[in-house]
Amino acid sequence: MPSSNPRQFAIELAQVAHDHKSEDIIALDLTGISAVMDYTVIATGTSQRQIRAVADAIIEYAKKVGERPYGFCGYDNAAWIVVDYVDVVLHIFAPSYRQYYDLELLWGDAPKLEWTRSETA
Repeated sequence: MPSSNPRQFAIELAQVAHDHKSEDIIALDLTGISAVMDYTVIATGTSQRQIRAVADAIIEYAKKVGERPYGFCGYDNAAWIVVDYVDVVLHIFAPSYRQYYDLELLWGDAPKLEWTRSETA
């Protein structure tokens, strides 16, 4: 089921990925660019175990906010895990796979979403 606020959901997924030690996280607004999704979040993991842990944390968080994945693949080899929430698609890559597939180049014209949490003193 698509999120009622996919932009905010994409931002939250980026934050969860960051909280679980993903690297080089970007969230892109693909509205009007992609016919398949409105937003994508791309992150790099440091190991197969960590990539799986991030995917697990994302799915658990999404369940807490009432979202269930439409599709999910790549968990077994954990080189590239995709979690599809219809309006928002998450990609968690091993470094070599991220470099090879270079989704940022594919969607180079897409605006980046600001997803970092504001720091409070």
